Amino acid sequence: MGERLLSISNLHKIYFGGVHAVRGVSFDVMEGESVAIIGSSGSGKSTVLRCINRLIEPTKGEIKLRGEQINTPSSDINEVRSRIGMVFQSFELFAHLRVLENVSLGLRHVRKMGKDEAEKRSKDVLSRVDMLDKIEAYPGNLSGGQKQRVAIARALAMKPEVMLFDEPTSALDPELIGSVLETIRGLAEEGMTMVVVTHEINFARDVADRVIYLDKGEIAESGPSSIIEHPQTERMIKFLSSIND
Repeated sequence: MGERLLSISNLHKIYFGGVHAVRGVSFDVMEGESVAIIGSSGSGKSTVLRCINRLIEPTKGEIKLRGEQINTPSSDINEVRSRIGMVFQSFELFAHLRVLENVSLGLRHVRKMGKDEAEKRSKDVLSRVDMLDKIEAYPGNLSGGQKQRVAIARALAMKPEVMLFDEPTSALDPELIGSVLETIRGLAEEGMTMVVVTHEINFARDVADRVIYLDKGEIAESGPSSIIEHPQTERMIKFLSSIND
Protein backbone atom coordinates (compact mmCIF):
# COMPACT_ATOMS: atom_id res chain seq x y z
CA MET A 1 0.00 0.00 0.00
CA GLY A 2 1.16 3.53 -0.79
CA GLU A 3 0.57 6.75 1.08
CA ARG A 4 -2.65 7.79 2.77
CA LEU A 5 -4.82 9.01 -0.08
CA LEU A 6 -8.15 9.78 1.53
CA SER A 7 -8.80 10.69 5.14
CA ILE A 8 -12.26 11.06 6.68
CA SER A 9 -12.30 12.53 10.17
CA ASN A 10 -15.26 12.82 12.58
CA LEU A 11 -17.85 13.04 9.80
CA HIS A 12 -21.40 13.97 10.82
CA LYS A 13 -24.43 14.58 8.64
CA ILE A 14 -27.73 15.79 10.05
CA TYR A 15 -30.43 16.12 7.42
CA PHE A 16 -33.19 18.71 7.46
CA GLY A 17 -35.73 17.46 9.97
CA GLY A 18 -33.09 16.24 12.40
CA VAL A 19 -32.16 12.83 10.95
CA HIS A 20 -28.61 12.16 12.18
CA ALA A 21 -27.54 9.96 9.24
CA VAL A 22 -23.79 9.83 9.93
CA ARG A 23 -22.34 10.06 13.46
CA GLY A 24 -18.62 10.64 13.91
CA VAL A 25 -17.31 8.42 11.11
CA SER A 26 -13.51 8.36 10.68
CA PHE A 27 -11.39 6.20 8.38
CA ASP A 28 -8.40 6.40 6.04
CA VAL A 29 -7.96 4.88 2.59
CA MET A 30 -4.42 4.14 1.45
CA GLU A 31 -3.30 4.47 -2.15
CA GLY A 32 -4.09 1.25 -4.03
CA GLU A 33 -6.46 0.00 -1.34
CA SER A 34 -10.04 -1.14 -1.94
CA VAL A 35 -12.44 -0.56 0.95
CA ALA A 36 -15.98 -1.94 1.08
CA ILE A 37 -18.64 -0.26 3.20
CA ILE A 38 -21.48 -2.58 4.20
CA GLY A 39 -24.55 -2.15 6.38
CA SER A 40 -28.32 -2.25 6.23
CA SER A 41 -30.44 0.34 4.39
CA GLY A 42 -30.40 3.68 6.15
CA SER A 43 -27.10 3.02 7.92
CA GLY A 44 -25.46 6.07 6.30
CA LYS A 45 -23.32 4.30 3.67
CA SER A 46 -24.35 6.39 0.67
CA THR A 47 -24.33 9.60 2.72
CA VAL A 48 -20.63 9.04 3.51
CA LEU A 49 -19.80 8.62 -0.20
CA ARG A 50 -21.82 11.68 -1.20
CA CYS A 51 -20.00 13.78 1.38
CA ILE A 52 -16.62 12.61 0.04
CA ASN A 53 -17.59 13.65 -3.49
CA ARG A 54 -19.14 16.96 -2.30
CA LEU A 55 -22.59 16.02 -3.61
CA ILE A 56 -23.79 16.92 -0.13
CA GLU A 57 -21.97 18.87 2.55
CA PRO A 58 -21.29 17.24 5.92
CA THR A 59 -22.65 18.99 9.00
CA LYS A 60 -19.28 18.52 10.67
CA GLY A 61 -15.96 16.82 9.97
CA GLU A 62 -12.98 16.91 7.64
CA ILE A 63 -12.35 15.17 4.33
CA LYS A 64 -8.78 15.25 3.06
CA LEU A 65 -7.36 14.11 -0.27
CA ARG A 66 -3.57 13.65 -0.14
CA GLY A 67 -3.49 15.71 3.05
CA GLU A 68 -5.42 18.67 1.63
CA GLN A 69 -8.87 19.41 3.05
CA ILE A 70 -11.42 19.34 0.22
CA ASN A 71 -14.65 20.21 2.04
CA THR A 72 -13.94 23.91 2.60
CA PRO A 73 -15.85 26.82 0.99
CA SER A 74 -12.71 27.66 -1.01
CA SER A 75 -12.29 24.12 -2.43
CA ASP A 76 -13.12 23.90 -6.14
CA ILE A 77 -15.96 21.36 -6.35
CA ASN A 78 -15.31 20.57 -10.01
CA GLU A 79 -11.64 19.91 -9.32
CA VAL A 80 -12.57 17.64 -6.40
CA ARG A 81 -15.00 15.69 -8.58
CA SER A 82 -12.46 15.28 -11.36
CA ARG A 83 -10.04 13.75 -8.82
CA ILE A 84 -12.68 11.54 -7.18
CA GLY A 85 -14.68 9.46 -9.67
CA MET A 86 -18.18 8.32 -8.70
CA VAL A 87 -20.40 5.57 -10.06
CA PHE A 88 -24.05 5.63 -9.01
CA GLN A 89 -26.76 2.98 -8.72
CA SER A 90 -28.69 4.52 -11.59
CA PHE A 91 -25.96 4.97 -14.27
CA GLU A 92 -26.80 8.68 -14.93
CA LEU A 93 -26.02 8.40 -18.66
CA PHE A 94 -27.29 10.94 -21.20
CA ALA A 95 -29.96 9.15 -23.24
CA HIS A 96 -29.50 11.38 -26.33
CA LEU A 97 -25.74 10.77 -26.57
CA ARG A 98 -24.00 7.68 -27.92
CA VAL A 99 -21.74 5.64 -25.63
CA LEU A 100 -18.55 7.26 -26.94
CA GLU A 101 -19.99 10.76 -26.43
CA ASN A 102 -21.18 9.92 -22.92
CA VAL A 103 -17.65 8.92 -21.95
CA SER A 104 -15.81 11.75 -23.72
CA LEU A 105 -18.11 14.58 -22.59
CA GLY A 106 -16.35 15.22 -19.28
CA LEU A 107 -12.93 15.07 -20.91
CA ARG A 108 -13.89 17.77 -23.37
CA HIS A 109 -15.71 20.08 -20.97
CA VAL A 110 -13.83 19.57 -17.70
CA ARG A 111 -10.38 18.49 -18.91
CA LYS A 112 -10.66 20.74 -22.01
CA MET A 113 -9.33 18.02 -24.32
CA GLY A 114 -9.65 18.17 -28.09
CA LYS A 115 -12.15 15.81 -29.74
CA ASP A 116 -9.58 13.32 -31.08
CA GLU A 117 -7.66 13.02 -27.81
CA ALA A 118 -10.88 12.70 -25.79
CA GLU A 119 -12.21 9.98 -28.09
CA LYS A 120 -8.93 8.07 -28.00
CA ARG A 121 -8.89 8.01 -24.19
CA SER A 122 -12.61 7.11 -24.15
CA LYS A 123 -11.98 4.14 -26.42
CA ASP A 124 -9.12 3.03 -24.15
CA VAL A 125 -11.34 2.97 -21.06
CA LEU A 126 -14.29 1.42 -22.91
CA SER A 127 -11.93 -1.34 -23.96
CA ARG A 128 -10.96 -1.86 -20.28
CA VAL A 129 -14.63 -2.49 -19.38
CA ASP A 130 -15.23 -4.64 -22.46
CA MET A 131 -17.60 -2.17 -24.16
CA LEU A 132 -15.59 -1.13 -27.21
CA ASP A 133 -18.03 -2.83 -29.57
CA LYS A 134 -20.88 -0.58 -28.32
CA ILE A 135 -19.39 2.88 -28.85
CA GLU A 136 -22.04 3.87 -31.41
CA ALA A 137 -24.97 2.61 -29.34
CA TYR A 138 -27.39 4.80 -27.40
CA PRO A 139 -27.96 3.96 -23.71
CA GLY A 140 -31.54 2.92 -24.45
CA ASN A 141 -30.23 -0.03 -26.46
CA LEU A 142 -27.97 -1.34 -23.69
CA SER A 143 -28.69 -3.72 -20.82
CA GLY A 144 -28.41 -2.40 -17.28
CA GLY A 145 -25.07 -4.13 -16.84
CA GLN A 146 -23.71 -2.57 -20.03
CA LYS A 147 -24.93 0.88 -18.96
CA GLN A 148 -23.17 0.49 -15.64
CA ARG A 149 -19.92 -0.51 -17.35
CA VAL A 150 -20.18 2.62 -19.53
CA ALA A 151 -20.69 4.68 -16.37
CA ILE A 152 -17.55 3.09 -14.89
CA ALA A 153 -15.64 3.91 -18.10
CA ARG A 154 -16.85 7.51 -17.96
CA ALA A 155 -15.49 7.89 -14.41
CA LEU A 156 -12.21 6.15 -15.33
CA ALA A 157 -11.68 8.41 -18.34
CA MET A 158 -11.06 11.35 -16.01
CA LYS A 159 -8.12 9.43 -14.48
CA PRO A 160 -9.36 9.93 -10.92
CA GLU A 161 -7.14 9.32 -7.92
CA VAL A 162 -9.89 7.37 -6.18
CA MET A 163 -13.15 5.76 -7.35
CA LEU A 164 -16.36 5.70 -5.31
CA PHE A 165 -19.04 3.13 -6.13
CA ASP A 166 -22.50 3.60 -4.60
CA GLU A 167 -24.32 0.23 -4.71
CA PRO A 168 -23.22 -0.27 -8.33
CA THR A 169 -25.25 -3.47 -8.80
CA SER A 170 -28.45 -2.71 -6.88
CA ALA A 171 -30.43 -1.60 -9.95
CA LEU A 172 -29.40 -4.63 -12.03
CA ASP A 173 -31.14 -7.89 -12.80
CA PRO A 174 -29.39 -10.78 -11.01
CA GLU A 175 -27.91 -12.25 -14.20
CA LEU A 176 -26.22 -8.92 -15.06
CA ILE A 177 -24.53 -8.33 -11.72
CA GLY A 178 -21.57 -10.64 -12.38
CA SER A 179 -20.14 -8.67 -15.31
CA VAL A 180 -20.15 -5.40 -13.38
CA LEU A 181 -18.57 -6.96 -10.30
CA GLU A 182 -15.95 -8.56 -12.56
CA THR A 183 -15.12 -5.11 -13.98
CA ILE A 184 -14.72 -3.64 -10.48
CA ARG A 185 -12.65 -6.64 -9.40
CA GLY A 186 -10.33 -6.03 -12.38
CA LEU A 187 -9.83 -2.40 -11.32
CA ALA A 188 -8.98 -3.51 -7.79
CA GLU A 189 -6.42 -5.95 -9.17
CA GLU A 190 -4.89 -3.12 -11.23
CA GLY A 191 -4.39 -1.18 -8.00
CA MET A 192 -7.13 1.42 -8.37
CA THR A 193 -7.92 3.07 -5.02
CA MET A 194 -11.62 2.57 -4.38
CA VAL A 195 -14.42 2.77 -1.85
CA VAL A 196 -17.37 0.52 -2.68
CA VAL A 197 -20.72 0.72 -0.90
CA THR A 198 -22.27 -2.66 -1.55
CA HIS A 199 -24.78 -5.22 -0.34
CA GLU A 200 -22.87 -7.95 -2.20
CA ILE A 201 -21.24 -9.43 0.88
CA ASN A 202 -19.31 -12.14 -0.96
CA PHE A 203 -17.87 -9.51 -3.27
CA ALA A 204 -16.79 -7.41 -0.28
CA ARG A 205 -15.14 -10.46 1.25
CA ASP A 206 -13.35 -11.52 -1.95
CA VAL A 207 -12.29 -8.19 -3.45
CA ALA A 208 -11.93 -5.60 -0.69
CA ASP A 209 -8.73 -5.25 1.31
CA ARG A 210 -10.75 -3.84 4.17
CA VAL A 211 -14.39 -3.79 5.25
CA ILE A 212 -16.22 -1.10 7.22
CA TYR A 213 -19.56 -2.06 8.74
CA LEU A 214 -21.84 0.93 9.39
CA ASP A 215 -24.80 0.69 11.72
CA LYS A 216 -27.08 3.64 12.52
CA GLY A 217 -24.53 6.07 11.10
CA GLU A 218 -21.57 4.79 13.12
CA ILE A 219 -18.69 2.44 12.33
CA ALA A 220 -19.68 -0.61 14.38
CA GLU A 221 -16.79 -2.75 13.15
CA SER A 222 -13.96 -2.51 10.65
CA GLY A 223 -10.94 -4.54 9.70
CA PRO A 224 -9.54 -6.81 6.98
CA SER A 225 -12.19 -8.43 4.78
CA SER A 226 -11.79 -11.64 6.79
CA ILE A 227 -14.05 -10.04 9.45
CA ILE A 228 -16.97 -11.07 7.26
CA GLU A 229 -16.13 -14.69 8.09
CA HIS A 230 -15.20 -13.87 11.70
CA PRO A 231 -17.21 -10.87 12.92
CA GLN A 232 -16.23 -9.65 16.38
CA THR A 233 -19.23 -7.52 17.38
CA GLU A 234 -22.77 -8.54 18.22
CA ARG A 235 -24.11 -5.90 15.80
CA MET A 236 -22.20 -7.28 12.83
CA ILE A 237 -23.00 -10.91 13.68
CA LYS A 238 -26.69 -9.96 13.75
CA PHE A 239 -26.43 -8.04 10.45
CA LEU A 240 -24.66 -10.88 8.62
CA SER A 241 -27.11 -13.49 9.89
CA SER A 242 -30.05 -11.30 8.76
CA ILE A 243 -28.82 -11.22 5.16
CA ASN A 244 -27.96 -14.91 5.08
CA ASP A 245 -31.39 -16.03 6.26
